[in-house]
Amino acid sequence: MPLITAERRRTLRADVTASLVVFLVALPLCVGVAVASGVPAELGLITGIVGGLVTGLLPGSSLQVSGPAAGLTVLVFTAVSEYGLPALGVIVLGAGLIQVVLGALRLGRWFRAISLAVVQGMLAGIGLVLIAGQLYALADAKAPGGGLADLAGLPRLVLATLTSQHALLALAVGVGTARLIAVWPRISGRAGVVPGALVAVGAATGLTALLDLPISRVEVQGLLHAIQPPGLSDAARLADIGLAATVVAFALIASAESLFSANAVDRLHSGRRTDYDKELMAQGAGNTVCGLLGSLPMTAVIVRSSANVRAGARTKLSRVLHGVWLLLFVALLPQALSYVPTAALAGVLIHAGWKLIPVREIRPLWRDHRGEAVVLLVTAAAIVTTNMFEGVLIGLLLAVVKTAWAMSHVHISVSDSGIGSVRVRLTGNATFLRLPRILDTLEALPQRHVELDLSGVRHLDHACMTALQGWADERNAHVSQPAAGAGSLGGPATAGTAGDTPKDREPAAVAGGPPGGPQAAGTAVGTPKGREPATGTGDTPAGDPAATASAGAAGAAGPPRSPASPVPKGPSA
Repeated sequence: MPLITAERRRTLRADVTASLVVFLVALPLCVGVAVASGVPAELGLITGIVGGLVTGLLPGSSLQVSGPAAGLTVLVFTAVSEYGLPALGVIVLGAGLIQVVLGALRLGRWFRAISLAVVQGMLAGIGLVLIAGQLYALADAKAPGGGLADLAGLPRLVLATLTSQHALLALAVGVGTARLIAVWPRISGRAGVVPGALVAVGAATGLTALLDLPISRVEVQGLLHAIQPPGLSDAARLADIGLAATVVAFALIASAESLFSANAVDRLHSGRRTDYDKELMAQGAGNTVCGLLGSLPMTAVIVRSSANVRAGARTKLSRVLHGVWLLLFVALLPQALSYVPTAALAGVLIHAGWKLIPVREIRPLWRDHRGEAVVLLVTAAAIVTTNMFEGVLIGLLLAVVKTAWAMSHVHISVSDSGIGSVRVRLTGNATFLRLPRILDTLEALPQRHVELDLSGVRHLDHACMTALQGWADERNAHVSQPAAGAGSLGGPATAGTAGDTPKDREPAAVAGGPPGGPQAAGTAVGTPKGREPATGTGDTPAGDPAATASAGAAGAAGPPRSPASPVPKGPSA
């Protein structure tokens, strides 16, 4: 038997081909993300290498590819601006260790419980901030400092660009790069196997060198010079609350982005599904190594991962080999980066930032799920106006409030014929969020017999239970208990739960009934034999037992009503 079967040869050939495609996709992105993050270009390549050689070898998601991501660019730029480049290694190292612990505690799957609207809003906010910042690099200008400052400075940038030949040349190169990336899938034909970003950056680099354009190029320091392992003095800075919060933000956002990417990649192929806990530990191990090297943080990147799957990758070998190709490039051709114009990389990142914004999804989301659309828009706006960490927290808080509000929906229907009992039925979830609406409706009822049917209530929280008990005691109302497990009201004026009234126990008197007076006809278990149900025509004299039939019969629509006395609908809270 041959050592390598035909099937293994086919698998090896597919993985090698896919690894070359992923390498070509990753190369401009690694450099571009590093430059946009305000760190040496080599650090982006180091993170890409670690993503292939370390994370790529570990179990988790076999076809997902990790490396520096545009989604963390804003967070890294802010951290480097505030704490300095030496602190970056400590931040990434701490984030990696947190990820390892979260994976070991089997908490990876819980990241899937994050609201999709918050994640999309986070990515949209990142995309907007990334685009705003790279517009300056597009014209070889320096951004004011991120967020609102970048947006506020755009009018001045436009005026400065229009009056500078140097800026206009850089702008032409950057816009041309972004445009070529966008149209490449439609015009490439068989050449489409070559990534558009690489083609565009290569064309921009060749044109800049050929015409000797006076525009900025990538600064190259050398791989060994760029590596800055954190020292003990840097580790001591973890006592700073702000830096510690940044570590947590890196860990949570990188984890969420990686695991959402894993979910998306699983939908692209029919192979083995992702083990979220193992993948989170693999991401943590990779970030731990990146932190020890003083490099950029990594996440799983959907652009590289989808390219890997579509190129025909079958095993994790493809992502490991892409790290090998990156390492060979850094070792053999490091000076090639010095010919790349920064405006071209800005064009790559502007295109990447635009892809982060769910433009096509916003309109149908607004039409069908307006609450989710509001969460998305508020999260994005909060990230632009504050920072990544605070923006995501605001989005999560809003998502929780929105869910609590939606889950507390309760419908109140009031049936009042004008004579006899007033029947009130509550259905849904009665919580403190809807308590003002419920009490307003109950307190507006006329001073007559009241029958309050709670049998349709699925959840009754303590605040509502206490308030309704007080109201029922005050009005001496007949109350049918809510469904089993939803909570219950006690007291002498409260009827038993539907269907459990003992044979020797009389149902509670209706509101306004005299003590020891006639029994209320038709308890929640139905109308006793031999007694005619109330007709509800409105002409039964007050005090007649038929007038006090309960409207809260379990599993029934209540006593028949005359067409002349329609049942008015109460407000829906």
